[in-house]
Amino acid sequence: MQILTPRRAGRLRAATPAGAAAHAAVAGAMLVAAIAVAWLDLATPLLRTLQIPVRPTVAEAAVAVVAWAATLGLPVVLLVVGTVRLLDVAGGLAGLHRQAGPSGALAAQLGDGYVVCEAVRLPDGSTIPRIVLGPHGLAVLEVAPLRSATRHRDGRWELRLRDGRWVAMENPLDRTSRDAERVRRWCAADDRDFVVRVHAALVVPDASIQRTPTCAVIAADQIPAWIGSLPAQRTLTPGRRARLARMLVERI
Repeated sequence: MQILTPRRAGRLRAATPAGAAAHAAVAGAMLVAAIAVAWLDLATPLLRTLQIPVRPTVAEAAVAVVAWAATLGLPVVLLVVGTVRLLDVAGGLAGLHRQAGPSGALAAQLGDGYVVCEAVRLPDGSTIPRIVLGPHGLAVLEVAPLRSATRHRDGRWELRLRDGRWVAMENPLDRTSRDAERVRRWCAADDRDFVVRVHAALVVPDASIQRTPTCAVIAADQIPAWIGSLPAQRTLTPGRRARLARMLVERI
């Protein structure tokens, strides 16, 4: 099973622990080198050896300017590049932590033939948190909001603000269903001769939320079983599945 995470969130999102350690070591060496070069510039007579003669020739002046620029600019470049690499390592570790969560659980329990794409950005600007591609077609998975900040009764949902006031919010079941419909329309626009089945499920912490005809309600540990129970779509040929996979990869 493949887990595809957003490339725009960081170049090292899918890094392994060993790879992250190697990148961190390189970044640390760059930062140490930046400090060392800066110390040489400030605490040693290095810069005095690069002074321009009183009446330099054009060649001497050019060489001196290049030497000064390299000597003074090198620690800055090393500092910036080292810092960027450290941020990339942090992003990679965050990606590893995320894969150990719901997607990692799916990868451990579902076999080959399934692809999980996270944070899929549709052409209309909306972002789908998680889409699972498999023999069933597509499954849209979204997580219910925290119980501590929301309340619901008779299909009406409210969100508690920081000042304690309650305001109306969109029903997460309806939102998940609409997101599934957005995904269905997006796929249909690419291939009008084929309609992929798109299932929707809201992941909840308890059983207090009732499912709707268009959106299932499941617990986090029920995700693999729910996906495995979805009927296979016979018209979803290997070629069409490969096309859907390419479409998803292009939107993350």
